[in-house]
Amino acid sequence: MSRVTVGSLLEMKERGEKITLLTAYDYPTAKLLDEAGIDILLVGDSLGNVVLGYENTLPVTLEESLHHTRAVARGTNRAMVVGDLPFLYYQTTIAEAVWNAGRYLKEAGAHCVKLEGGRERAEIVHALTETGIPVMAHLGLTPQSVNVFGGYRVQGKTEQAAQHLIEDAMILEEAGAFAVVLECIPTELAKEVTNRLRIPTLSCGAGPHCDGQVMVLHDLLGVSGGKVAKFVKQYANLHDVIIEALTTFKKEVAEGSFPGPEHCYRAKN
Repeated sequence: MSRVTVGSLLEMKERGEKITLLTAYDYPTAKLLDEAGIDILLVGDSLGNVVLGYENTLPVTLEESLHHTRAVARGTNRAMVVGDLPFLYYQTTIAEAVWNAGRYLKEAGAHCVKLEGGRERAEIVHALTETGIPVMAHLGLTPQSVNVFGGYRVQGKTEQAAQHLIEDAMILEEAGAFAVVLECIPTELAKEVTNRLRIPTLSCGAGPHCDGQVMVLHDLLGVSGGKVAKFVKQYANLHDVIIEALTTFKKEVAEGSFPGPEHCYRAKN
């Protein structure tokens, strides 16, 4: 089966074939997603919230992200692997951005990187693509800017904000981005952006009119429990399944019913 590439994603958009993107943070998960035919695996900086227990994405380091990207890359044969550049590893200088992004391809086995921001990142996107590093852009609610936004809020709701986002998307496409994630923006705005761009748009809470859909895997599988965002659909409730299995294990150990004879080895006579 052929590897998903920048070119094949563009062809999917042209054919009207929807793209799937899920987060992955380790080898066994990557193998499952690859086997299921998911097109893109994002080693997101959501790693911070979902796996490392941070309050938000801001504390994630480059070395932590590279570590998990290596594991994900080893688990794939078909899916495109995207490394998510963490906060402060691309916003300082272009030279630093190129070096850090390049490490994802050179050391971690990723096929491209993702970064947040609009027109202010155009020069960096251009420099990365000129270096041979494909870039996925990210507009709308960009979690690394949570302190600027004052929380996790829907973006692009006013006419002025919507026009600014449309312009940002077009500027990033011109700079060389091969796709753009649109997070938490009105459905109508996402549709307009999708129609204007030649490159694929990927919806993370931006409605059904984008060229593909993005979700955090742990939300999709219901692993973490608790409240989820409005745009999340839980396809399973593994939290309760796992808790039931673990409490049953604890109970059987306590009462002595595990291990049973079928789980034990016997010496030969």
